[in-house]
Amino acid sequence: MRISSRRLGVYAVALAFAIVVNFILPRLMPGSPVDAMVAQLGPRATPAAVEAIKARFGEIDQPIMMQFVDYLKGLATLDLGVSVKYYPQTVVQVLSRATLWTIFLVVTAIIFSLCVGVVLGAISAWRRGGRFDTVVSPLAVIMFSIPPVIIALTILFVFAVSLRWFPVGYAYDPNLDPGFNFTFAGSVFMHAILPVLTLSPFLIGEFQTTMRSSMIVILGEDYVTMGRAKGLSNLAVMFSYGARNALLPVLTNLALMLGAVFGGSIVTEIVFNYPGLGLTLFTASVARDYPVIQGQLLLMTMATLAANFLVDIIYGLVDPRLREGT
Repeated sequence: MRISSRRLGVYAVALAFAIVVNFILPRLMPGSPVDAMVAQLGPRATPAAVEAIKARFGEIDQPIMMQFVDYLKGLATLDLGVSVKYYPQTVVQVLSRATLWTIFLVVTAIIFSLCVGVVLGAISAWRRGGRFDTVVSPLAVIMFSIPPVIIALTILFVFAVSLRWFPVGYAYDPNLDPGFNFTFAGSVFMHAILPVLTLSPFLIGEFQTTMRSSMIVILGEDYVTMGRAKGLSNLAVMFSYGARNALLPVLTNLALMLGAVFGGSIVTEIVFNYPGLGLTLFTASVARDYPVIQGQLLLMTMATLAANFLVDIIYGLVDPRLREGT
């Protein structure tokens, strides 16, 4: 599969724009990270301690152009600097730990939502205009219209605070030592249920709507009519002939939705105190931790661009008609 230089140029420009924006945005925030770190020390902020902090993070108080040059040098060498909030940990260490939890949360929510949304969309298209479609399709529109913060707060209050069926927050029981055992895995599973259920309504609604629209078109194709003429069961025709061929637009929509998924995960992790990239970004913003903010925003941007690039390749491989246009 060949990708044209024009398309690659679009991705390169988008990445360059993201690098510049990631540098500028944190510096538009009021306050200084050095001042925030000194404030955390409180009475311990002796003149010697303040000078030591300025010596270690002095580049943050340098002229803006010098900061930008140092920022580009760090990107070129994969050195994102040292975290102000989590000093002496590096940005790579902070983001690596948080990324694992966010990947687990987002991937689990996507897999669960994809399975549910695709099945609901396929059945809705197969029974278009019926009672099932009349109930499920409007409900799907409502599901992806509700802000994640409302879902998160509602689920937290009902199932964790009131009923106490699930833990209130965090990724696992803090009394447990992380390890590869059933006790720790069970704790991780229980703590992930509510965050996953928070992210799922938006995804299920999108997947159901896209799958239904795509499959309605597919059901009008000749090969579906042939499958019915062969005497195949409705289940076989619906999933083997219809749903399987209607999946591509759903996967494309998933790649385009990654930005919204990351946005939803930020709110979800903050509400449930889940130690992923969302909570890390929030704590870094409060502490004016420029290196962590820049590193995380760049990471999320690159993940979104990579997903869309992958979709371009998959589309060209699946549909030869698009190869000439890439």
